[in-house]
Amino acid sequence: MVNLIDKQQLTSTRIMQWITVILRVLLFIGAIILFVQNKFLPALTTCGIILATFTPRLLGHSLRVTVPVEFEFLAVVFIYASLFLGEVGGYYQVYWWWDLMLHLASGFIAGIFGFVLVHVLNENDNIGMHLNPGFVAFFAFLFSLGLGVIWELFEYIMDVVFGMNMTKTGLDDTMEDIFIALIGALVISVIGYIFLKRNKPTRFFERWVYKFVKQNPQLFKN
Repeated sequence: MVNLIDKQQLTSTRIMQWITVILRVLLFIGAIILFVQNKFLPALTTCGIILATFTPRLLGHSLRVTVPVEFEFLAVVFIYASLFLGEVGGYYQVYWWWDLMLHLASGFIAGIFGFVLVHVLNENDNIGMHLNPGFVAFFAFLFSLGLGVIWELFEYIMDVVFGMNMTKTGLDDTMEDIFIALIGALVISVIGYIFLKRNKPTRFFERWVYKFVKQNPQLFKN
């Protein structure tokens, strides 16, 4: 049974690795096509997006931690969907729900990152943080919501500096995005709280949190 689960996880990991590579190749091809079509600004934007997909790996290298495949996969898919399909491909204008879907997803993703961060600090005896499950979940919630606000500031700056239309209808769009991100953050925080209270890795957190802990034992040495 254990071997079967390990094989399934290995297969899933390889699929995510291949999808990550394919998305980067598609971005590269898209940049070339845009250059050939003399659409230089979208082409340069796409090149920037390609570099952005390597952010998790660069952060992991600089911080000397192993970034699980799942984390890099999530980041690359989100960057591809939001910046390339959304901005360059015009999906925000074509599909009214595209922006809402991505902000909900961002709440989930940021919540997971926030949960991992505070979980690392909480389990490291050298740091001396021993927060109860409620505070850990609350931190993850605030961390996720904070990143959502920073993203809205990024959209505003892009509109002002580069004349883009990321904020769409202005204040209404901004508040709607923050509210959707709040829902995603709340869901992840509740799941994380249940995970800590039960003190055992559920299938969800075994994939997104427990695996990070397992691959970075140096962060949890006494």
